[in-house]
Amino acid sequence: MKDKIQALLAEIDGLKAASSVELEALRVKYLSKKGEVSVLFNDFREVPNELKREVGQLLNELKTRAQDKLTSLKDELVASAEQSEMLDLTRTAEPIMLGTRHPLSLVKNEIIDIFSRIGFTIAEGPEIEDDWHVFGALNFPPEHPARDMQDTFFIEQNPDVVLRTHTSSVQSRIMSVQKPPLRMVFPGRVYRNEAISYRAHCFFHQVEGLYIDKDVSFADLKQALMYFAQEMFGPSTQIRLRPSYFPFTEPSAEMDISCNLCGGKGCPFCKHTGWVEILGCGMVDPNVLENCGIDSKVYSGYAFGMGVERITNLKYQVKDLRLFSENDVRFLRQFESAY
Repeated sequence: MKDKIQALLAEIDGLKAASSVELEALRVKYLSKKGEVSVLFNDFREVPNELKREVGQLLNELKTRAQDKLTSLKDELVASAEQSEMLDLTRTAEPIMLGTRHPLSLVKNEIIDIFSRIGFTIAEGPEIEDDWHVFGALNFPPEHPARDMQDTFFIEQNPDVVLRTHTSSVQSRIMSVQKPPLRMVFPGRVYRNEAISYRAHCFFHQVEGLYIDKDVSFADLKQALMYFAQEMFGPSTQIRLRPSYFPFTEPSAEMDISCNLCGGKGCPFCKHTGWVEILGCGMVDPNVLENCGIDSKVYSGYAFGMGVERITNLKYQVKDLRLFSENDVRFLRQFESAY
């Protein structure tokens, strides 16, 4: 009896089952009413009394080992089945290409991150806007060319509703509902009625900034823009500010940076001037502050705005704006490592 039990213990330890059918066959063979373990229990009555204690312990161990072994085999089959269900047998055998963020998203996020380091927060607004927030509040006179159909998409049902032409509309919304101090950037998509070409599109992206507080000066604006230019294009980048005109800022300027391709020495990209324009800026016009309910005698501020496509062109030397919206995977794959 003891020899049979020892042989069965060794046999049970080596059991394997590749399917539920094989597992059930093992259960029947060893643990059913007519199974080998049950037969040994039936033969136990013939064991001499002096050996019953020892043999009984061995039989109990055999039964427990058999039950544990079959349970273990069952768990393995369940785990294997779950893993098989997770496999997509229709998936191509080719390696799956990793995706990446769009280059405009990469640059937009980098711009936002740079200004966030000096205290700017983010605000966003609707792309379909009313005339007041897009033009009126920002000191655009009624006869200003930007109100013409050549530049602005108007909603036919309501001529006072437009697709915003700049994210400055978010500035006017914020200034109308929040009191200074204000230090924010406004990223978003804007629309203009222009012919699509390699250098222009009917929609593009901007990041504008606004800082309003007591005693804000043009020097504060210059320092903020110098910080941005050197963080975005490198510590050796130089800037220059040229007088310009915008209805909502006075004085106004356009900012150039030293060409990041030739280092300011002159090349075809910068038209041999050594400088490349990247944004417009200026001190917020007192009329704009008053239009939005801010006392221009107490507060002053500066604003700036840049095209994300323009900055992306400079950073990655993309020469055709249309590539940004065509979803050509050959173009997008170039930015897989640009995180």
